[in-house]
Amino acid sequence: MDDAGSDPHGNDSHGNDPHGNDSNSSNPHSNRSPAPDQHSNVPQVRASDAERHVTAQILQHAFSEGRLTLAEFDDRTTEAYQARFQTDLTRLTADLSPARRHDSGPQVTPVTAGAPVNRVTGGPGPSTSLAVMSGCDRKGEWTVPAEHTAVAVMGGVALDLTEATLESRETTIRAIVFWGGMEIVVPDDIHVVVDGLGIMGGFAEQNDSGRHDRRPVRKAPPGAPTVRVTGIALMGGVGVRRVRRDHGRSEG
Repeated sequence: MDDAGSDPHGNDSHGNDPHGNDSNSSNPHSNRSPAPDQHSNVPQVRASDAERHVTAQILQHAFSEGRLTLAEFDDRTTEAYQARFQTDLTRLTADLSPARRHDSGPQVTPVTAGAPVNRVTGGPGPSTSLAVMSGCDRKGEWTVPAEHTAVAVMGGVALDLTEATLESRETTIRAIVFWGGMEIVVPDDIHVVVDGLGIMGGFAEQNDSGRHDRRPVRKAPPGAPTVRVTGIALMGGVGVRRVRRDHGRSEG
């Protein structure tokens, strides 16, 4: 007579397999450790110079559209050029456009058509322009350093950037005028910011449209370098005049 606990197929009712395998034992595959997260130990990708430059272009375009204040633009551009990782760059542009809200970092694209690709050379230039009861003119081919101070005391200073190159993408010209005058000519392929102070004098920006050239002055293209003109005019005047880049030349 068969034992009450045996199975007609030869399997023990307590779960023992006739081949010696315990049916209550865990699946051999269940003892393996879970596959590690492929992204948990991946280091952050470091940002390249090209990616920093692209981020600066995005910030420049956002500033020209009024999406950023001058202070925000300055702070973010500084952070962009100091960024170490792509995530640092993504954070700086995440709130500017829905298309920028991703974690893949800025995309390196060719420079926008019309942008001044040869304007910034990195070469050195004169740090000061001084006119005391006299005159000082800078025009033609010359290099404007990242920081330039121009002083006119009972004299006149003229700075023409039409054919000039720039040492840096961010240039500051400090204009100090006392009983004198200063004219700064900036071509329209450079973005210009004027924030000087006039006391019993003037400190202003104007477009050259219709004055020397009937063609309208164009808006600086995205990615254009920025020249900031700041300072003070006391009983004198500082005029920043924007002109066409091809002023005086025929268009082909």
